[in-house]
This record gives sequence, structure tokens and C-alpha cells, in this order.
Amino acid sequence: MVCAFEGWNDAGDAASTAVGFMSTALGAERFARIDTEEFYDFQANRPRIRLSEEEGRREIEWPSVEMYAAHLSEPAQRDLVLVQGVEPSLRWRSFSALIVELAEALGVQMVITLGALLADVPHTRPVAMTGFASDPALVERMGAHRASDYEGPTGIVGVLHSASTDAGLPSMSLWASIPHYVAAAPSPKAALALVRRLEDLVGVSVETTELEEATVTYERQVGLAVSSNPEVQAFVDRLEQDEDEDADGDGGDGAGDLPLLLDDLPSGDLLASEFQRFLRQQGDDEPPAGSGADS
Repeated sequence: MVCAFEGWNDAGDAASTAVGFMSTALGAERFARIDTEEFYDFQANRPRIRLSEEEGRREIEWPSVEMYAAHLSEPAQRDLVLVQGVEPSLRWRSFSALIVELAEALGVQMVITLGALLADVPHTRPVAMTGFASDPALVERMGAHRASDYEGPTGIVGVLHSASTDAGLPSMSLWASIPHYVAAAPSPKAALALVRRLEDLVGVSVETTELEEATVTYERQVGLAVSSNPEVQAFVDRLEQDEDEDADGDGGDGAGDLPLLLDDLPSGDLLASEFQRFLRQQGDDEPPAGSGADS
């Protein structure tokens, strides 16, 4: 079972885009939907009105969480259940228990949760990935960490990962890092990285040309936006230097002088705002592809 949720856990829409892409690429079929009435604050996640294509009738689309089944061919040793939707607002323990109950009823052998977080990473480097697994066997087999030393707020992904572990279901949480200075833009590059990692984990291969082309467009547009702002360019140059030093073993803990540099640069929110304004000014350029709902 692979789960991703739009919202707080989904920087750059990367996790939700990855699961949605896998669902389409594998021809997955929806077989269940969670009744959202008891799990959502509809003032925070408002329903939308749309016109029916056939009759032109106005219909209400409610926030939803849907389950899809993907039947995999060889060499994959199992099928996939894909869970995607909007992070719930209420009753997270009951919501997680419902997902775990479904997993147990379907005979799920492992739960993989996907997330994406904002980090001090440059857009010019491969996407940094972090994985955490519930037991030593998974850690060794997947090349993940046994546990995270993070302390602080969490989202439904963290709660569901914990609920799966508590229920005795082997579980893994996989995260992609998104440059915080492009938080305003969907990241097909990070979505592609998550898809590639999923391919390794579940033993399946999907056609990713669409995501690859979207990644090229994304990198081009981000590069133009960065080069148009000397402060942002200096910041990205320093991130690249810091990462190169860390890779060469000369960067100590990898932090370098970055905190000192950050004191002299605009905040991450301001950088993201400037980037978004740049994209709006591009007129004929299409926005980076691969997006889901706004985070």
C-alpha cells in the first residue's frame, strides 16, 4: 500500500503527484472511497462546484480520499493499493485506524507513505531522499534509516506510519527534499525522484517520459528565475558549494557558513514570493508541469 496526501506533508505537490502518476501509468482502478464527512473541516478544505460535461448541471466535488488497485505483471511479486487524497482535518487516529484496517483486510504486506518537505537544498542537484523503516529487516533491505531524530509537528503521513507500525504492519516513510526558495511551484523533479524510488521498492517499471519532460521545463524556469535575482543566485551558489564540500568530505556537518549567509538574504517566504512573481511575468511560458492541488 502506497499513500500520499495533499497538504502539509506535500511540498511542491511532489508526493501526491507521484502517487497520481503511478496510478495512471499502471492503469489502476478505483475500488473504494472514504466518506469524508467526519474527517474534514469543509471551511478549511472547501468543496468545489463544477459543471457536468454531459448536462451542464452544477455538481459539488467534495474533498476525498480514494483507493486504487494496480495489478502488476512480472517481475513484481505483489500488487499495489494506492491511497491518495487531501490530508484530513479531524479525527486522525480514527482515520489512520480505518486505513490500517483496510490494509489488513486486503492482506497488505507493507505500507509505504510518501512525503515532501522544504529544505536548504539547491534545485541544480539530484533530489535528496530520506527513508525511514519500521524494523531492522526493512532498514537493511531498503537502505533506509531505523528511525528519525526529528522532533516537532507532524502530519497525517507521520501518524499513519506510526499507526501501521503499532499494528504490526511493516512500514516505510519516504521523503523528498524541495528547495524552499521554489516552494510556490509544483516540483515534477521531486515527483520523478519519488516514482523512481518506488520502482525500486516494489519491483515495477513505468513510463516516465511525461515527468521527465516536465522536469526539464521546471529546471529551465527555475534557473531563469534564480538568475534574474542576484540575491537568490548567491544563495543557490552557496547551497551548491556547501553540498559539494559535504560530498567531498570537507564540509564537516554540512552546515558550513550557511547560517551566516542566510542572515543577509531575504526570507524563504520572500524568495518563494519573488519566484512566483517571476513565473507570472513569463507570459507565454507554461508553468512547471506535474502539479496537483495547491499546497
